[in-house]
Amino acid sequence: MDIEAIALLQDPVRRRLYEFVAGAGADVGRNEASSAAGVSRTLAAFHLDKLVEGGLLDAVFRRPEGRAGPGAGRPAKYYRRAETEFTASVPPRDYRGVASLLAETVAEAGLDDRAVEAAREAGRAGEREPLLDVLRARGYVPLERDEQVRLLNCPFHALAEEFPPLVCAMNLALLEGLAEGTSWRARMAPGAGRCCVALSKTNEV
Repeated sequence: MDIEAIALLQDPVRRRLYEFVAGAGADVGRNEASSAAGVSRTLAAFHLDKLVEGGLLDAVFRRPEGRAGPGAGRPAKYYRRAETEFTASVPPRDYRGVASLLAETVAEAGLDDRAVEAAREAGRAGEREPLLDVLRARGYVPLERDEQVRLLNCPFHALAEEFPPLVCAMNLALLEGLAEGTSWRARMAPGAGRCCVALSKTNEV
């Protein structure tokens, strides 16, 4: 059940480990995770495997870089954020079903341009906090490197898979609106396992 998976994050150590792995942008080993969470490697391994059992993380096995061939030892265990989406509400709600119906109606009525402009206006009217903090609060999981920000999670993933042209265009417009007045510029940059939009520094405010 979704609620059981989400309940795994009530443990503070488990939550720290999950947030570190989810925001790492690459596979994470047990040593790296234990150091980030401030716990022993054994305890980190226990909680990481619990998160795998709950479907929140995926585990992969491979040899560390630079170690290959005979004598390289057994492959090490690494962790990454699972693509599975979990939601929980009491009593149950079906917001995704309504959102899918609305997106289908917009597409069939040829209202894509109006929907995109509405998303841009919503971004302009959004929070005026530091942009990366706003993105975290909205579920994007930003990873900043070399004046670039990759968004490791798409908050609209299910709808984007069903209606990619409409939802990705609205997503870009929303982020363009949020970025107005900042030194960041939103652009399309699709890639596996992340949001289709990225941000770059413009040095303009």
